[in-house]
Amino acid sequence: MRPVERDLRLDLLRGLGLWMIFLDHVPNNIVSWLTLRNFGFSDAAEFFVFISGYLAGFIYGPFIAGGQFLAATKRLWKRAVQMYVAHIMLFLIFTAQIARAARKFDNPMYENEFNVFNFLQHPDVLIGQALTLRYKPVDLDVLPLYISLIAASPLVLWCMVRRPNLTLLCSAVLYVLARWFDWNLPSYPPGTTWYFNPFAWQLLFFLAAWCSVGGAAKYWSLIQSRAVFALSVAWIGFAFLIVMTWHSEFLASLIPKWMIKVIYPIDKTDLDMLRFTHFLAVAVVVSRYVPYNWRQLTAKWTYPLRLCGRHSLPLFCVGVFLSFGAHWILVQYDSGILAQIGVSLAGFLIMMAIAWALDQSQKVPDLFVEVTDLDTSKAATGSGTA
Repeated sequence: MRPVERDLRLDLLRGLGLWMIFLDHVPNNIVSWLTLRNFGFSDAAEFFVFISGYLAGFIYGPFIAGGQFLAATKRLWKRAVQMYVAHIMLFLIFTAQIARAARKFDNPMYENEFNVFNFLQHPDVLIGQALTLRYKPVDLDVLPLYISLIAASPLVLWCMVRRPNLTLLCSAVLYVLARWFDWNLPSYPPGTTWYFNPFAWQLLFFLAAWCSVGGAAKYWSLIQSRAVFALSVAWIGFAFLIVMTWHSEFLASLIPKWMIKVIYPIDKTDLDMLRFTHFLAVAVVVSRYVPYNWRQLTAKWTYPLRLCGRHSLPLFCVGVFLSFGAHWILVQYDSGILAQIGVSLAGFLIMMAIAWALDQSQKVPDLFVEVTDLDTSKAATGSGTA
């Protein structure tokens, strides 16, 4: 297998995304004002989906192009299975964590707020719904999206490396059809659907894959042009002003009614085009000021983010537990500003400590015993012959 050079920008952005997800999952936390969702239409979800798609294309695209489709499929599906197992374990432990807190402190708010009340009342029914990814407590919606996208990646990447523009066009058509006909996967209870619609979010995922297999390189001069940069900055500024109207009645009064009808609702489930284009604008600006050889990518101050970004799946799961723990502390003990800052910093430190431990564990050599069939072993030594 060919070596793949690590892009430190992806580690940095994944680490930043993990921190933002942790903060965003802690309600009424003043530190969460530092996250992207408070300054524009998109948030950390777009970060993760785009980076995951980029890595899928960057790592496995060349193998598929080289005729190793089955090997790439095996690895991608193995990753999807790992995510599924992580999701189920996360679901069980997270649900138990909430149930224990609700009963110990006699506070049913936790069960209702995190959508686990029905599970605790009817575990025999909902365990099956959870195993089929239909039932998901609050904050556990994103892993099923990744599982579905990674599972579909081999076939799409096979098409992508052969007809990249046509494949991306088909992805865009699927996005339009999904929004037009309300296509989505069923969820529980009956009549509900997935919070992250995979038929819509696949556009961002496979756009990233298209970029990594060489699609963006063909248009890089256009992407980095002054006109595109100016348009991106203008769109980011417009999004910032709109978001600020959510917190200021005066600013809200300045928005024309016709514009309000056009903009709202800004749908996250079906990846509203406002969110999609806002993320692309942010990506254009980031790619301009954070190039591949940016010196700060190896600086000490970015190391904690890069460290967390190297272990995104376990750190995401840990972040879900930490966000509930932080919320529990703020509800049961102290909800003041100092407490909010304290639990946020504690969460960062715990995530960094776990990431460091995982990083060190990878340096420990694996001990294994190679097992072969008995007949093969005899044939190799020349024994067992007539």
